Amino acid sequence: MVGRIDSTESLSVLDTASIPVQQQSAAPERPTEPPRPPASVPSSEPPRTTAAIRTLGADPATAPIMLHPGDAITARRRVVYIILLGALTALGPFTIDLYLPAFPTLEADFSTTATAIQLTLTGTMIGFALGQLVVGPLSDKVGRRIPLLVVTALHVLASVAAALAPTLELLSVARVFMGAGAAAGGVVAAAIVRDLFGGKRLVVMLSRLALVSGAAPVLAPLIGSALLLVMPWRGLFVVLAIYGAVMLISAILLIPETLPPARRHDRGSTTVWQRYRSVLSDRVFLGVLVIGGMSFSGLFSYLSASPFLFQEGYGFDPQQYGVLFAVNSVGIVIGVQTAARLAARFGPQWVLAYSTAALVVAGAAIIVTDQLGLGVWGTMIPLFVFMTACGFTFPCVQVLALDRHGKAAGTAQSIVGASNFGVAGIIAPLVGWIAQDAGITATTMATVMVGCAVIGVLALWFVVRPRTVALLAP
Repeated sequence: MVGRIDSTESLSVLDTASIPVQQQSAAPERPTEPPRPPASVPSSEPPRTTAAIRTLGADPATAPIMLHPGDAITARRRVVYIILLGALTALGPFTIDLYLPAFPTLEADFSTTATAIQLTLTGTMIGFALGQLVVGPLSDKVGRRIPLLVVTALHVLASVAAALAPTLELLSVARVFMGAGAAAGGVVAAAIVRDLFGGKRLVVMLSRLALVSGAAPVLAPLIGSALLLVMPWRGLFVVLAIYGAVMLISAILLIPETLPPARRHDRGSTTVWQRYRSVLSDRVFLGVLVIGGMSFSGLFSYLSASPFLFQEGYGFDPQQYGVLFAVNSVGIVIGVQTAARLAARFGPQWVLAYSTAALVVAGAAIIVTDQLGLGVWGTMIPLFVFMTACGFTFPCVQVLALDRHGKAAGTAQSIVGASNFGVAGIIAPLVGWIAQDAGITATTMATVMVGCAVIGVLALWFVVRPRTVALLAP
């Protein structure tokens, strides 16, 4: 197992990066530190006379300059970060979606209505959204580790409470706290990546997290269905408790603090209000916030409508429906991985220009093929294109949102995450409202998807305005 990055490789480097050049040159030496050797004498510490970073070595004066703290991290440790932070990011979607296949069983066990069971999902999403709005700014103020550990521990306790809940009311309360506890994973994971990386490498790292956040909502119901074959519904919450406990232990042992104290008190970003104001006054951030929320809403419209459409409308059995989910997950993977390369080369704003247009075209194609009576393949093919375009969109939204707000990365990510899930939770039920008593069809599903995509396109060209966005730094 790979341990935490030691202080000579991480924390001292981060401190160096966080102190402005003017402050470094004027700051007095700490009384507890020994006098620094002359520049000609090799030192075990990186020089603090520049905001750039030099890797450690026999002669730091001649070592290559690193523009971002994470550039000094070895490839092996970057892989460890990708795995751990990706798993933390997936905790939220799995908490929300893993128990969806158990809805009929819950309805029977508690002798209640389907609407009452669906309210437990609503409560989870509300807790998830509010938790992000709290955890994000808090992580900018006190550092990443404390909020991550405390809130993940809350998730573990709430999952155990849900597994033992004797009534639906107690289950609903536990689900709200589960959502809030799962909020830390995605917010802090993205903020840690922004602390360590910038420019084109930030695109690559965030694309890995976007891959997880995009695929997890699709895969979670499948895994939940498989688990229900070998355990009762309460076992799903036990699994989530174990998942959260593993993440908590991993965070304690393997994830260091990446936001040094000097950067928590930067001028103009010391209070929650200042952080929110700095982020929400950014036109580009507001534009990509709309794009991300609309893309996520289009995805959730598909997730909420597809069980009725494919199983009742097209006659899929559960296994065939599972294959459909798996295929569309491949589309998301293809989109995310390709977007990382294209965004690093051409800029994420120009990738969004094509991906948002593809969302509109693919959604419209579903409506056209359904009206022409082309059957299930007429729906599945453009649906795969739509999901792939979502994969292109998600990482670019995160890059544009976080690259511009390194000092308030936690706050920025919390707003993006809360907006995605909050807006999706409101818009996804529109599919059923449009269908009403007629039943859900490909046309009703795609109508909501197209509407979301059109709003995303308008936000890109009239709010973000790609030509005004600078290309990423190296």
